[in-house]
Amino acid sequence: MQADIITIGDEILIGQIVDTNSAYIASALNEIGIRVRTIVSVSDTEEAIVQALDRSIDGAEVVILTGGLGPTKDDITKKCLRDYFGGEYVVDPEAMVYVGKLCERRGIQLSERNRFQAMVPDSCRTLRNRSGSAPGMLFRKEGSIIVSLPGVSFEMKDIMDQELIPLLKKELKLPVRLHKTILTCGIPESTAADKLAAFEESLPEYAGLAYLPSPGILRLRISVTGDNKDYLEHQLKEFTQEISSALGEKFVFGYDQESLPAVVGSLLLKGNFHIAVAESCTGGSIAQMITSVPGSSAYLKGSVTAYANETKVNVLKVSKKIMDEFGAVSREVVEQMAVGVREVLKADFAIATSGIAGPDGGTPGKPVGTVWIAIASPEGVQARKFDFGDNRERNIIIASVTALNMMRNRIVEYHENSV
Repeated sequence: MQADIITIGDEILIGQIVDTNSAYIASALNEIGIRVRTIVSVSDTEEAIVQALDRSIDGAEVVILTGGLGPTKDDITKKCLRDYFGGEYVVDPEAMVYVGKLCERRGIQLSERNRFQAMVPDSCRTLRNRSGSAPGMLFRKEGSIIVSLPGVSFEMKDIMDQELIPLLKKELKLPVRLHKTILTCGIPESTAADKLAAFEESLPEYAGLAYLPSPGILRLRISVTGDNKDYLEHQLKEFTQEISSALGEKFVFGYDQESLPAVVGSLLLKGNFHIAVAESCTGGSIAQMITSVPGSSAYLKGSVTAYANETKVNVLKVSKKIMDEFGAVSREVVEQMAVGVREVLKADFAIATSGIAGPDGGTPGKPVGTVWIAIASPEGVQARKFDFGDNRERNIIIASVTALNMMRNRIVEYHENSV
């Protein structure tokens, strides 16, 4: 079972907005066993829309369009679909009630333009839009199901989740498709692939492994497809365990939708520990990640963005002599930063970072991308040096997640040593 996704709008083609709708639609279809064959963006012209429809209907059982259903002149999708599939405009009663109430709330008179929002070709089946005025429209042609959805993301998601996905599951004979995502940090994609080479060679035809890298985080998605759900669930569990064992606890920090900051937070809560952060090159990014987790006030004592050297000396008690001798980007300084913030904020654990994020400031001995990360704990302080490359934004992200993963490993080790 294959699907095509067509997004409509010049604003996508000129880079004015990012197409996030396609990602959501593709994910929702994939979850029910429909493989997305093509994702294409086309301009707001009837010619472009028709050409895309012709191509998709020729090879895909499901075609989903999104965009171009608004009340303005450039929104031509509905007219194009009426011409393409035939029929006359009729009123969708639910949509008309919504439009009327919307105009009433806004204190405006119901205009013909507003009324047109509730009109649909009688050649379609409407899909209720609980969040907006434009209903989804479902057409059929040559054995394909063609669906037009609004471009407004929350309206599109509502129709996908509440109307279209249940309909597709009911009408189509779909395979069972299950996924598990293993979340890792600190292991390069090539290294992970080497460790999993034998595992991938042994995978049966109904299973597949995908590598999904991002700055600092590598996700590995194992997927299984078939008809026997119980058997597939058992196999997926075994495959997940094999992958996790092959990569090791040092790198695997969670599964599916878990986040690294949340995992670290859970470990801190479990041990009734508190954490403090001292950041130089990461500029508060680590603290922001930690506080993005609800309830993090239970374990975060605070953070110090010690960007200036005098802040490192005056607030974190870094030795000026050490600073002058070794420089701010050094093992000696970052270790004193971690120890200092742990003592100042009276925390059990502390993270400290100092580095050269770029694009300037590098030297032959300390090039851009050089970052020192230290972890202080009741058992002492440890520091590691990294070279993350020459992209400033990427360096900050990778340094932040690397620091959190180092903290995760340190807390696990401390738990084990305390048993």
